[in-house]
Amino acid sequence: MQSAELIGGLAAMLTTVAFIPQVWQVWRTRHTKDISLAMYAAFTCGVALWLVYGILLGSWPIIVSNSITVCLAGAVLAMKIRFG
Repeated sequence: MQSAELIGGLAAMLTTVAFIPQVWQVWRTRHTKDISLAMYAAFTCGVALWLVYGILLGSWPIIVSNSITVCLAGAVLAMKIRFG
């Protein structure tokens, strides 16, 4: 594996895993007052576009990481709308 692929894979893993504590916290507490609806809406749309970009390129690291991230960010967005 080339070093660029290794760095990209590590970056994708870390930025994807970073959303798990937020999803868990919101799910557990149902508290979304301090979460920006506009930020999560824009972020989720941006990640969805990264996913489309990855699909167009046929890049599995981009596809896998952004598929997971769009689900996690979308979960926070949905809970913000539901519990907010």
